[in-house]
This record gives sequence, structure tokens and C-alpha cells, in this order.
Amino acid sequence: MILTKSNPTVSPGDPAPYFALPAADGSGTVSLSSYRGKTPLFLALFIGLWCPFCRRALAQLATTQPALKASGVETLSVVATRPANAQRYFKFRPTSLRVAADPELTTHRDYGVPRPVPTPEFMKDLDVVRINPAGMFPEPLPISQANAAIAQLDGYAESEVDHADMERQWPQLKGQFLIDPDGIVRWTNIECAKEGLSGLGNFPSLDEILTAAQVIPRR
Repeated sequence: MILTKSNPTVSPGDPAPYFALPAADGSGTVSLSSYRGKTPLFLALFIGLWCPFCRRALAQLATTQPALKASGVETLSVVATRPANAQRYFKFRPTSLRVAADPELTTHRDYGVPRPVPTPEFMKDLDVVRINPAGMFPEPLPISQANAAIAQLDGYAESEVDHADMERQWPQLKGQFLIDPDGIVRWTNIECAKEGLSGLGNFPSLDEILTAAQVIPRR
């Protein structure tokens, strides 16, 4: 799988790149400085809401957020769509998560989250490689079928905004980062980094995140 990235992927020990993004609920701006000197941050970078794996991971993260908060870790999700589109989505699918909007994927680029090049081999793999994120299917499905199956299960109808987001973003990968109160990255998880395309759609479990967070100093 050939990857492109405008910046090197941020690694543990690196300073976390600064960001300031509009809150998806319309309440001002969310920035890295909002957490600096206060609490560790679990930062989850998603792509647009057209992505079925992102929608499922957002729901999963909402269920694990209370345990993260109890351990002293705040959570921020970044979705790559316009704030108004995110507000519309969460109006009908309310969430307890703090969500910021980044339609141009600036945070993905700053954190060096890779984007595969859609070569002929890559396109072929989409129909060959089978996945089963979080065991949601009775058996693994080809990636293209898995996308369609989740959309059908969710009853999700793609909008014109979703289509425009997909055209602009695909096939951008996703990433998660644990950042300590001093703004240093302590743990990273990049989609497909370990398993290739067979890891597409996988999201770290609560146990994985909590284990990584145990070594982060608290204020």
C-alpha cells in the first residue's frame, strides 16, 4: 500500500501539533491549549460522516468516554466535515462527545496521518481484502461490501455534503493520539499501520487506551 503524507507521522515523544477548530456543537472553538496544563487528551481524528467506520467508532467512543474521564483523560473527536453538517448529524444522533469540525483535514496533515494512493493494486485490494471491524459481521466481508452493509444497518442516507466530503477526502486514513498535559504525544494508533488494509475500520478498545494512558503523568 503506497501512502502519502504531507508531514511525518507524529510519534510518541513528539510535541503535539497545535490546532484550533470550530466546535461541532456551535459553541466556540476547541484548541489544544484548552487541555494544556490540565489533563491528558485522547484525540481521535476521523474523516467525514460519510465514512461508516467513523460513525460506528464515534458511537463506540461515546460509550467508553465515561471510563476515560474517570481515569483522568479527556476526549476530543475531530470530524472532517463542515460544522453545520456535523450539527445536523448530531441533532438526530446526539452524543456526549466533544466534537470539533475540520473539513479540510488540516489536523490529519499536521499529525501526519497517511493517505493511501489509489493505485490499481489498491483498488483491487478493496474487493479482495476482507475485514470485520469489532466483529460486527458474522464473517469478514470485502471492504466495499462492508461499507455498504454498515450503511444499510445504520439506515444512513448519504447527503450532497457527504458526497462532496468523500470526493475530497477518500481514501484518507484515521488516527488516534494520547497527549499529556504538557502537550507531548505519548501514544499513537494509525489505521492500517500494522495490518495493512485488513485493519481498515479498526478502532482501539477501551482497554488499549486505558493501558496506554496509565503511563501519562497527571497534573
